[in-house]
Amino acid sequence: MRYFIRLSFNGSRYGGWQIQRNAPAVQAEVERALSLFTGETIQVLGAGRTDAGVHALNYIAHFDSLLLDLLEKHFSYAYKLNAILSPDICIHAITPMHEKAHARFDALLRTYRYRLHATKNPFFQEFSTFCPYDLNLNDMNNAASLLLGTHDFTSFSKSHSDNKTSLCTVTHADFVPENTECFSGIIFTITANRFLRNMVRAIVGTLIDVGRAKISPEQVAQILQQKDRQASGSSVPPQGLCLCRIEYPYPVL
Repeated sequence: MRYFIRLSFNGSRYGGWQIQRNAPAVQAEVERALSLFTGETIQVLGAGRTDAGVHALNYIAHFDSLLLDLLEKHFSYAYKLNAILSPDICIHAITPMHEKAHARFDALLRTYRYRLHATKNPFFQEFSTFCPYDLNLNDMNNAASLLLGTHDFTSFSKSHSDNKTSLCTVTHADFVPENTECFSGIIFTITANRFLRNMVRAIVGTLIDVGRAKISPEQVAQILQQKDRQASGSSVPPQGLCLCRIEYPYPVL
């Protein structure tokens, strides 16, 4: 049987989702827990990579297992798996799927959020980035609107990446202020069919330059056209970034 898992993770101590040689990976931890629990050698395939230090909420991955009673007990098994996993990873649900369902290739849209706070706060530092500048949100949103549609995002991608294509279709991109008991700052939300490595962090860094009046909103369109990473702004730190939602053409718990 094929199963989807919905999970969240604090990426602070990981080199990202994907297994790698020189850093701990979330994928490796989930595979370890599932293998211990099922007694099988489980391989887990996620919806996509995340950068080192980046968090995820409602991340989706899939695995295959011969343990058929997962069909009946997938809710209670999620609870037991969390007892095996480290505290910074949590499985919310295990969902039986049809045998060709694919966490990566079936995903239609992915949504990231990046949090910025302007007043130093020790309780924000792990999930938000301190940005003590007077930012013009109107200019930043005007610039963000230029990202909508299908574009080549080479200018916002990590140099020398092995992308088959740098074309991405962005359907939503904006900054909104948020002031609650838990958080005070601004949040950038972006939705696209796919993302390149470092893309969101490079976009946010460039839009901060717009907000600080270092470049004009219109220059963002020019940066896109240049297809040159050196044309865009510096990447912001990873801790403010969270992959929040992945959408599929079928229901996923």
